[in-house]
Amino acid sequence: MPGSKSSWAVKIVAVLVKDLRAEYRTRYAVNAIFLFALTTLAAVSFSLGAGGIPGHYLAVLFWIILFFSALSGLAQSFVKEAETGTAVSLKLNAADDAVFFGKWLFNLILLLGLECFLVPLFLVLLNADVARWPLFLGVVLLGSLGMVSATTLIAAVIATAGVRGALFSVLALPILLPLLVPLVRVTEYCFLADSVAGSDELTVLAAYAVVATVVGWLLFPFVWRD
Repeated sequence: MPGSKSSWAVKIVAVLVKDLRAEYRTRYAVNAIFLFALTTLAAVSFSLGAGGIPGHYLAVLFWIILFFSALSGLAQSFVKEAETGTAVSLKLNAADDAVFFGKWLFNLILLLGLECFLVPLFLVLLNADVARWPLFLGVVLLGSLGMVSATTLIAAVIATAGVRGALFSVLALPILLPLLVPLVRVTEYCFLADSVAGSDELTVLAAYAVVATVVGWLLFPFVWRD
């Protein structure tokens, strides 16, 4: 049993390393999400100015920018397999679980890297102050886990479709909407020092992350093999 667990972990890492090397050579997903985030944030900053933005609007703007920036690149984890013809080889040489969690980790690293780039710029350009840093970082992490779990499965679904970009956004928006609503509410509390975050929203975020991961893991073999 310990050997099988070790082998399973090694296969996950192998898929992750393969994707990291491929992304290092092309930088397609990285360029897409970082340029989209930078362009959108600059446009918002120039349009709204750098002061006097209420906490609610800051929370909405933050997640809109992050959400659509992520959508511009997270689909590439499976699209590039279909475009380069390596999907068949991956199916033959890696277990379904290893493929899912390897892609999941790749998307998580990509999204966390985007957030490390976006959060400081967002706070500086929009002159925003975070009143509760531990809560803010926790919310961003829970949001990232839920977003990555849902989009990894969606990316596998649309990998062989003709119009991948449009289909990815169409499928992702209704699935991620139940996540975005509590994310905005809790993030608003992080920007407002005189408010208290509700435990219900935090519970929803944690539950969504767990459910999305488990459902994605269970459904992935049917999507990946068909």
